[in-house]
Amino acid sequence: MSMQDTPSSVMSYEQIMGLFQKIAEDREKWEQRQREEQQKWEKRQQEWEQQRRESLEKSDKEWAEIKRQSKATDKKIAELGDRIGQLVESMVEGGVVRKFRKLKYTFTQCGRSVEFENKALKISGEIDLFLENGEFALLVEVKTKLSIDDVKEHTERLNKYRQCADARKDKRKFIAAVGGGVVQKQVKDYALKNGMYVITQSGDTVRIASPPKGVKVKIW
Repeated sequence: MSMQDTPSSVMSYEQIMGLFQKIAEDREKWEQRQREEQQKWEKRQQEWEQQRRESLEKSDKEWAEIKRQSKATDKKIAELGDRIGQLVESMVEGGVVRKFRKLKYTFTQCGRSVEFENKALKISGEIDLFLENGEFALLVEVKTKLSIDDVKEHTERLNKYRQCADARKDKRKFIAAVGGGVVQKQVKDYALKNGMYVITQSGDTVRIASPPKGVKVKIW
C-alpha cells in the first residue's frame, strides 16, 4: 500500500507531538491556576488571621475600657453613697426633728438606714431616715439630686412598709418626706402635691416645705 493509500484517521508524527505539546501546555496552565488559587487561599488565610488578631486586640482594648469605666462607675457610686450619708447626717444635725416639732410632730426616735423585710410577703426595703413616736412615723428618702421618679419610688416604698407594718399589727400612721442636696421646683411641687413634705438644705440647717393649701398630708 502506498503513502497515498494511508487512512486519513491515522495521525502524523507532527500531529501527535502537537497533541502532547498541547497537553503539556494545558497541564502547565492547570498547575499555574492551582498555584494561583493556593496563593489566593494562603493570602485569605493571612488576612483572616490578621483580622482575628486585630479583632482580639480590639476586644482586649474594649474589655480594658469597660473595666476602667466600671471601676470609675463603682467609685462614683461609692462617692454618691457617701454623699447621701452626709446629706442624711446633715439633715439630722440641721435640726430636722426640731423642725418637725414646729409642725406639731413630736418624734422621740431617729434612725438612719432602717431596713425592713417580710419574707412571707416578699417585701423588703430601706428607709434613709426614720423618725417615730407612738402615733406617727415619718419615712424620709434622701437623694443627692431628687427626681420625680425618686418621689414615685418612695410612694411604693411607703406602700410596702405599710404592708409590713400591718402584718406585725403596727397601727401607727405613716407620713412621708423626701429630701435632697438639689431639689428642682417641678420635683418639689410634684412631691408636695402628692402629700409629702420636702426637706432641703439651707446653709447649716434644713428647711421643710409642707403641702400647699387644699392638699392634705398623705397618711399611709
